[in-house]
Amino acid sequence: MFAIVDIAGFQEKVSEGDALAVPLLDAEVGKTVTFGTVLLVAKSDDDVIIGTPTVAGASVEAKVIAHGKGDKIRVFKMRRRKRYRRVHGHRQDFTEIEITKIKTGTTAKAA
Repeated sequence: MFAIVDIAGFQEKVSEGDALAVPLLDAEVGKTVTFGTVLLVAKSDDDVIIGTPTVAGASVEAKVIAHGKGDKIRVFKMRRRKRYRRVHGHRQDFTEIEITKIKTGTTAKAA
């Protein structure tokens, strides 16, 4: 069983037990977060529930494992012949989560 869920503006395909890194969430380590914007739930190849635009009553629960920062990227700007050079670095914040439960909506229609 898997679901397509909207997490912080990104659509992710998740199954129970998956661990993934998502943009920074405002939650403490060890707490459970619930995502209610479920776009699709597939129990099997024949049993697929497609949302219009979301699946009513469906949600995904995840446990926050850790917060961190990604690898540093360098942004280099230069204008030739003008003695203009700038180097900027950036590290994106992220949250590691583990999917614990996928709840399906009981009132949704199967496609």
